[in-house]
Amino acid sequence: MISCHSTDYAFNLSYNLVSNRKKMTGGWYVSNRIFLEKFTIFFVFLLLIADSPGYAQMKGIDKKEFFTGEQVIQMTLEADFKKLIREKLKKDYRRNFIPATITCIFPDSSKVTDAIEIRPRGQFRREECNMPPLMVNFKTPSAAIFNKLGRLKLVWPCGIKTTEEQLVLKEYLVYKIYNLLTEKSFRVRLVKMGYRDNNKKMKRQQLYAFFIEDVDDMARRNKCEEIDSVIFRTEATNRQQATMVGLFEYFIGNTDWAIPLYRNVKLMRLKSDSASLPFVVPYDFDYCGMVNAPYAIPPPMLSITSVTQRLYRGFPRTLNELAASLQIFRRQRQAMNSLIMNFEPLSKQNKKEMIQYLDDFYETTKREKDIRDIFITNARTE
Repeated sequence: MISCHSTDYAFNLSYNLVSNRKKMTGGWYVSNRIFLEKFTIFFVFLLLIADSPGYAQMKGIDKKEFFTGEQVIQMTLEADFKKLIREKLKKDYRRNFIPATITCIFPDSSKVTDAIEIRPRGQFRREECNMPPLMVNFKTPSAAIFNKLGRLKLVWPCGIKTTEEQLVLKEYLVYKIYNLLTEKSFRVRLVKMGYRDNNKKMKRQQLYAFFIEDVDDMARRNKCEEIDSVIFRTEATNRQQATMVGLFEYFIGNTDWAIPLYRNVKLMRLKSDSASLPFVVPYDFDYCGMVNAPYAIPPPMLSITSVTQRLYRGFPRTLNELAASLQIFRRQRQAMNSLIMNFEPLSKQNKKEMIQYLDDFYETTKREKDIRDIFITNARTE
């Protein structure tokens, strides 16, 4: 906008100055030459503004850049949160969007405000948490800056205690760890989210939270499209990716997933091949042992009494298949450790416990005998 108009103006001005150059003598020529030099500097300045993050935000937030950025974004949501909490358990909660305002301060200190919509989402946390997780609809008629983000899931603490905030930070790291293992994973973006009740009936709060990449965007990034209306047996999905998912769920100590039920997994298929086997993409990790939430309890039919006890819920694989996938985990071990240790918002104690939990996995999968026992001999068969 500014750059386009500035370019046209610069061209016309330069053309007129050159055309009249022969008519300019003495002080007139010097004056116009100085003016042209000054205008050139000003024009370059405008181009630099057009390339700056702040100007890009004025044009609209790019969703790809939003989920590849690493710096924490400061945000504030203002809405009728009393109404949101009061109506979160209604059967038609998925249709009950309420108006909200979001204000965002970006890492370059630019500040923007947009009118959006929010509603409760989820199952367990919607029912058990005072403040439920949200579906945030940025694509409203009056939204200008955030419109391109569409609809995104927001995960924030179940309550206002520091321990509850730390659980969200650990779950965020689980997503980031899985990003290191495969591109077929959901990206996340950490924010420091404040919320204000516009009727001033609730105390203002500011807590860490994170947005989850939209499933269609994640699929598109992998040249795929989502499947959500066909039931697939676990072994009817892409075998290599299902192996990675099974190992990762064991790695983080998660048993709260099931492919045929679409439980905490999404399925997607290559756009270029409608007959290809679907890829499995896991999400929602708050029940895993690595997060170790106080409300997380393993299903009673399983042979474990705590979510921190690992139990492989995948199907048997050959030693060669397991070796290939485990090699990916080993290659990323140092990167995972660095990710956790350099994550400033997480407490030292939680960092220590997460690292120890990962170390236990690597120790357990060092020997071929143990690998065979866990992932072949004692693997599920139905």
